[in-house]
Amino acid sequence: MSENLVIVESPAKAKTIEKFLGKEYLVKSSFGHIRDLVKKNFGVDLEHDYQPQYAISEGKEAIVAELRKHSKTAKTIWLASDEDREGEAIAWHLQEALKLDPKKTKRIVFHEITKDAILNAIQHPRSVDINLVNAQQARRVLDRLVGYELSPLLWRKIKASLSAGRVQSVAVRLIVDREREILVFSVESFFRVAGIFLAGKTSLKADVPQKFGDEKAALTLLKKCTNATFTVESVEKKPAKRSPTAPFTTSTLQQEASRKLGFSVRQTMAVAQRLYEEGYITYMRTDSVNLSEQAIASAKEAILKMYGEKYLHTRRYTTKTKGAQEAHEAIRPSYMSNPTIDAGSQEKRLYELIWKRTIASQMSEAMLERTIVTIGVSGAAEKFVANGEVMLFDGFLKVYMESQDDESEGDSAGLLPPMQVGQTLQSSSIVATERFTQRPPRYTEATLVKKLEELGIGRPSTYAPTISTIVARGYVIKEDREGQVRSYKQHTLTSGKITEKILTEITGAERAKLFPSDMGMVVTDYLVEHFPKVLDFSFTAKVEEEFDEIADGKIVWNKMIDDFYQLFHVQVEDALQNSQRATAERKLGVDPKTGKEVIVRIGRFGPLAQLGEGEGDQKPQYANLQKGQLIETITLEEALKLFELPRTLGDYEGKPMTVAVGRFGPYVRHDDKYASLKRNVDNPMTIALERGIELIEEKRRMEREKVIKTFAENEELQVLNGRFGPYLSCGERNFKLPKDIVPSELTYEQCVEIMSQQEGSTPRKSRFAKKTAAAKSTVKKTSAAKATAAKPAAKKTATAKATAAKPAAKKAATTKATAAKSAKTEKAKTTKKATAKKKIS
Repeated sequence: MSENLVIVESPAKAKTIEKFLGKEYLVKSSFGHIRDLVKKNFGVDLEHDYQPQYAISEGKEAIVAELRKHSKTAKTIWLASDEDREGEAIAWHLQEALKLDPKKTKRIVFHEITKDAILNAIQHPRSVDINLVNAQQARRVLDRLVGYELSPLLWRKIKASLSAGRVQSVAVRLIVDREREILVFSVESFFRVAGIFLAGKTSLKADVPQKFGDEKAALTLLKKCTNATFTVESVEKKPAKRSPTAPFTTSTLQQEASRKLGFSVRQTMAVAQRLYEEGYITYMRTDSVNLSEQAIASAKEAILKMYGEKYLHTRRYTTKTKGAQEAHEAIRPSYMSNPTIDAGSQEKRLYELIWKRTIASQMSEAMLERTIVTIGVSGAAEKFVANGEVMLFDGFLKVYMESQDDESEGDSAGLLPPMQVGQTLQSSSIVATERFTQRPPRYTEATLVKKLEELGIGRPSTYAPTISTIVARGYVIKEDREGQVRSYKQHTLTSGKITEKILTEITGAERAKLFPSDMGMVVTDYLVEHFPKVLDFSFTAKVEEEFDEIADGKIVWNKMIDDFYQLFHVQVEDALQNSQRATAERKLGVDPKTGKEVIVRIGRFGPLAQLGEGEGDQKPQYANLQKGQLIETITLEEALKLFELPRTLGDYEGKPMTVAVGRFGPYVRHDDKYASLKRNVDNPMTIALERGIELIEEKRRMEREKVIKTFAENEELQVLNGRFGPYLSCGERNFKLPKDIVPSELTYEQCVEIMSQQEGSTPRKSRFAKKTAAAKSTVKKTSAAKATAAKPAAKKTATAKATAAKPAAKKAATTKATAAKSAKTEKAKTTKKATAKKKIS
């Protein structure tokens, strides 16, 4: 029996903390939340101050029972979940569900998992902060009410299985609004003029600052430059400096990891979570840029040792984020003296990014000298301007430079040759290039997080799940899209002659951008029309501020919920009774071949085009819209092409091959075999027979090579080839294979061991656990059978005779006992099922 029971929310965190505490401490994990709102009747008592109705989460009964057992024997229980509101709520639920004695229960918090931090937390325990708990409860209850009220409404008015959320719907609206800005954006062309000049034997580039609205004006300047003299009118040198950016918050880490490492927001948080739980970094959900005195001192020591005193400049940053939460520390390494770690590739890259940003924040400014040279043109009022930059001292740039989201064009300033006022320069070439105004950029995950933070919508703990949810629900599509070829003009003046070229470039290419789906646009329009307050950015930010006030104990959470819900519920009832069904139907015109009307609308399985109204015996034809097509923008010609599918590509092996578009995208079909078209590669409208054959043959090859190995001991157990390499499959569960394993050489016993280890890493008791146990039992029985078979034949014969000689009465008694045991087992199963149903209801 341990005198101290420490409960954390993750097994990885428990494992790390165990290293710092002695044998008198038992560290256990709750595997996240152990209770949640029941699904029946909102899970909220609307008649009694919106009191939440909690139940033990599915699959957590065994964990709760184990923790309760340990808590009864421990003298002190330490609730050591994370220090934010979610962590505080976990601690409170543990206290309530385990019925912990307040006298022997202590709450401890720490923002890094180091020995000093853990021991210091134990020296300074507190009780559970009910204000933080109430702030989390208020968010959970409000989100449940909004979701459970709006979702059934969307089922009736738009399409079944839709859902809505308080923050998620606002995030979708941002993406929808941006897409519509892009759709109505009118691209305009203009000209930029730039020249290459010679100062002695060194060349430099200079630009005319103003834009030329038309080609004629740009050509006029080039003609003036034909016989002009170019003179240096001014040389201006200015000292400049660059200062380092603040240490990472959750938002800035997500943005920079996206720009520098190509991580998604969700990926960044998953990797950061592992780094925190392993003790490498401080807590990763924070909106503070503050560093502790100890951290600054540690950074100072590292900088002096690695770079020297001239690179040291300690500073303290203040948080400017709208509605920042509790004063946590910024995300930083736990040990500043470690510039890297021995870990996986993703963990190592993210850790090094965090280390560089933190160390750079305490380093000297970079000292620069900027030079601006103005070049006059005889006979013309326009000037050419050259910008140069010389780094005098690299400072923090020796370690780290922040990336930018800016997609605008521009060249970085370089080094300029020495020049004097009045000096005459020779022109090598002067070029007038047609350029175009740029539409607003689509959001990436990183820029969406930045926008949400600027508006005060959501908090560090909600950014990643918000984006994951809107993508998973199909309201937003994250993908790459190919650009289009665009031609532009270029006029070049060299050796007194002006020549013209028509060049081409790719424009509009998108990488990992967020696009609204038709469903996202329809749902957003409906919600904005009938629930403008819920979809209002300022109102959503105000709700976040009220959560902050609840956390500070300034307002009562039940009243805040009531103020919102009373008006909201009336709006839902009104929309239910009076709003029209939203289909986003749009009439495109008439098919010239059939004379039938063509419309696009939301159908049962998503956006579609419809040909005809189904007059008489004729049924209307339907075709799904393709990737990148929107109800708002599709043309009649594009819609009519959709009805060309399915189309026959030709015959292969004496049977026809067709291409079509189904619920899950475009595919080719041959001899009742289906093969999906490759995303961003194949187009169902243009794919040829040869490519169709390639896809079918690839599908056949994959099916032939899918099964690597099977096992006679268990028919469900297989070693398979998958999209991401070999894996182990048993029933409905899949398991990763260790990298050093040769899949084809796996033994049955090795498979059972691999499954057992990975099954042990999850807290949920699945039916697979029984299969694993059964598999282990089979291994033992097989081994025992082999051992028995190896015994001398004489002994085996003697045993068989002895068994045969047993009285028939004993055999009958055994059969009766077995039947009784089976009946008892069935009765126990029935009782267990009844108990489970009672708990759920």
